[in-house]
Amino acid sequence: MTEVLPSEVTKLADATRSQDPEVGLAAVAALRGLVDVLEALQVDNARTKGWTWKTISEQLGVTKQAVHQKYASGRLFGRGK
Repeated sequence: MTEVLPSEVTKLADATRSQDPEVGLAAVAALRGLVDVLEALQVDNARTKGWTWKTISEQLGVTKQAVHQKYASGRLFGRGK
């Protein structure tokens, strides 16, 4: 993953307030992608530290089955847990 500078995230967040839907929606899509990557990194971090799928799911506010189905194959980082 390419390093994302805090100033770039701030610019994206600011762009979500744009009156131009093309700008605003592009910013929302970019932030959504960033959140997906951050979530995957933190799930991997939690699993590496021995967290259960149940504990992770509770922190994310989703079912254990949902988080397990999304991340158990390890497809995002090339390994399964």
